[in-house]
Amino acid sequence: MLRDGFNVAFLALAAVATLGYLASDAEFLRYPGLMLLAGYLLTVSGLSALARLLLLVAALITALAWYQDALNWTTFLAAADRFAFFATFIVALGLLRIPAYRSRLVRHCGQAMLRQPPRQRYPILSAGSALFGIIINIGVLNLFATMIEKSNTLKAANNRAWVQKVRRRRMIMALLRGFSLAPLISPMGIGVAVILSSMPTLGWHELVPLAWGAALLIYLLGWSVDAVTGPQPTAATRASHQAPSLLPLVHFTLLMLAIVLLVFSLVWLLQIRLPIAALLGAPLAACAWLLWQNRGLKTHGVMPTTRILRRQLPWLLRPVGNEVVVLGVAGYIGVLTLFLIDVEASLHWLGFMLDWGVWNAVLAMLLVFGLAQVGINPILTVTLLASLLPQLAVPGLSEAAIGVALLTGWTLALMSSPLTASMLIMSRLSGVSSFLIGYVWNRLFLLLAVPMLAMWFVLADGWV
Repeated sequence: MLRDGFNVAFLALAAVATLGYLASDAEFLRYPGLMLLAGYLLTVSGLSALARLLLLVAALITALAWYQDALNWTTFLAAADRFAFFATFIVALGLLRIPAYRSRLVRHCGQAMLRQPPRQRYPILSAGSALFGIIINIGVLNLFATMIEKSNTLKAANNRAWVQKVRRRRMIMALLRGFSLAPLISPMGIGVAVILSSMPTLGWHELVPLAWGAALLIYLLGWSVDAVTGPQPTAATRASHQAPSLLPLVHFTLLMLAIVLLVFSLVWLLQIRLPIAALLGAPLAACAWLLWQNRGLKTHGVMPTTRILRRQLPWLLRPVGNEVVVLGVAGYIGVLTLFLIDVEASLHWLGFMLDWGVWNAVLAMLLVFGLAQVGINPILTVTLLASLLPQLAVPGLSEAAIGVALLTGWTLALMSSPLTASMLIMSRLSGVSSFLIGYVWNRLFLLLAVPMLAMWFVLADGWV
């Protein structure tokens, strides 16, 4: 227990120091942050086999880089900074989960979406999980999947087991596909953070036309597949089903827009990059949300909010060890590998791609999507490709197309690979095999989505 206390303290203080360094470029905060992060990695417990394997791989690559004289202090610090950035990202964005899980508005939104008529349930639940994912990230899967299991009872299906199973499948797919859009639509998501940190000359506004267009196509395709493959409700069923008000979802959308506006205000006021503004904005928004929830209590909610944060922080940080290691090591390896690769030789061998133009974006999407099926985390693939592909300077291939193609591959990976964290969480909470969800329930959608998105890049890159 004492070790867990030190572990949580190490991670929290490392995040504070790293955030201070990123926001102010104060060098005296950089080294304490990295040392505290090292202390966290030495004391963290309960890591999965994958996380331990990634730590071993990181150590081997570091040794290889040192042996080949490709590792100097500056290189090592650049890789370590990327690890610290992603660890801080998980902590900062995770703070929004504390007020979200305490919020009546969130519960009312969830119930309103789940109780919609069959024809309306997919589009509303999918859009709602995408919006919720912007704020509470992967926590939306735990929250909504639990609601689905509680609401989808045999009694609610009028004792028809087949109806209960069909409802579960349709709601799980709506939830998973909606959440998986986060890399494409969320300015505060880990996907955008990876792209913008790997491609520093690219701005988020340049990603929006292609990214949101791809997200809309995915959303509409998912809705269409659900409508075609789901059972058609009878006239009597439609007449008897009273749809609850969606006003709570409107209120939540306004809350989400306020948080996003706060992040962009920080970009403008402090003249900082969007990923760093997201790291600053998320804790500020979490504290403001908690203060609002406790506004009627003494000291205008300041003391109760402080107590909640102190009590809930261990609950929030103890389970994130695997996320910190997987994302952090992937970023660390991605940076370090670039120093091990002979870029000029690579560009020579890849010179044939210069004639492919925008089809390179399609290839990048397929690489991220395909490698995720065998367990290679998209963050590693995206980090490497986002750093390498722009150096090819392919005629007719913009940086925005590269970035969005990688994010689209990431989105497809989250929807399909049985080895991703999102799919494993859905499998655990629903009791359904991740292979069944990814490859059977999602089969028709994927067969249509991949060629559709390939054509989107080929046709749309010249328009936007």
